[in-house]
Amino acid sequence: MDFLSTVMQGKKVGATIRRVEDLSEAMLHPNIGAVFLLGANINLLPSIVKKVHGDNKVLMVHLDMLEGAGKDKAGIHLLARMGLRGIVTTKPNLVKYALDEGMVVIQRLFVLDSESVKTGIKMAAAVKPNAVEILPATIPSFVIQEMKDSLGIPVLGGGLLRTEEDVRTALAKGIDAVSTSLRHLWDINFE
Repeated sequence: MDFLSTVMQGKKVGATIRRVEDLSEAMLHPNIGAVFLLGANINLLPSIVKKVHGDNKVLMVHLDMLEGAGKDKAGIHLLARMGLRGIVTTKPNLVKYALDEGMVVIQRLFVLDSESVKTGIKMAAAVKPNAVEILPATIPSFVIQEMKDSLGIPVLGGGLLRTEEDVRTALAKGIDAVSTSLRHLWDINFE
């Protein structure tokens, strides 16, 4: 699977949605192919999945922030039965369960120092997600390159992006795509 064309739909920016009420704006935005849902309730999930898939966008739910779903193998199975095709998580065991269910998985890694880079690479190498998302997106280029060299998968960036220049700088450093909740960054033209 080519993650960048399948999940990101060839776009460099994905829409991070913190409140379900804000989903409509991302659905209507022509520059957005992937939606990263950070806050939701499992009771709302079936209608969200239907809406996003109906609009030919890709939904990635941050499982660690989803209310009402068990953070275990049975919970992942339930989500897959609901039609959810992709998750974001920091937890390696959930990466494995979701991959076993045929989901697309992004493992989120917080990069604080050299040790967290080593630990993140070791965790991701063990469970083999489809991509990693590193936070913050403003990290040095050598960290991005080390992740890419070690894992051989796309590296996304999120967090601490405020301006178009921040996004372009992150991409120039080697990040493949970014996720952001800032609407004005959804408008960046990369043509």
